[in-house]
Amino acid sequence: MPARKTAKKSTKRSSKTKAAQPDTGPVPPYGEAIRGAMARGDTQEMKNVAASARKWITDAQSALTELESALKPKKK
Repeated sequence: MPARKTAKKSTKRSSKTKAAQPDTGPVPPYGEAIRGAMARGDTQEMKNVAASARKWITDAQSALTELESALKPKKK
């Protein structure tokens, strides 16, 4: 009878003490991301999405201001 092969043991550790974290990077503040966080009811996720949305809006407003400045006619 052939010898039984031993299964490789996983080196991954369970993180039962930590809250589940999504495996994705930053999410742009699309309405769907915001509504999804609200629907899941995860308070920390809602706070994170809100902070991300605020930062994105601030960055976009700053870029828009720069763009508008570049579009203004230069005075001689």
